[in-house]
Amino acid sequence: MTTPLTAVSVAPAITPTPTATSTAELAKQGKIKQTAQAFEASFLSVMLQQMFSGVSTAPPFGGGQGEAMFRSVLTDAMAKQMSRSRGIGIAPAIEREMLKLQGLK
Repeated sequence: MTTPLTAVSVAPAITPTPTATSTAELAKQGKIKQTAQAFEASFLSVMLQQMFSGVSTAPPFGGGQGEAMFRSVLTDAMAKQMSRSRGIGIAPAIEREMLKLQGLK
């Protein structure tokens, strides 16, 4: 006994292309993510500057006006790197609230 064959659709799943409003929303979401990450980096920079304000290094390998001048540059770079590599969790919370305020997601 043979079973009858049934027709099977093999058409590929087609996803709709983004419309103008969804493209604008995606751009806005990206900008919000960048802003939240920049805020976290700024917060971390201030926190690190306070943390390093009590640290002193002895000559000949540390100290002096040069170190005092460039310590803020070092803390800014450290804060940006920390924020880029998952941070401390401030950026996702800020991003979520900003998206909520914009009526997105």
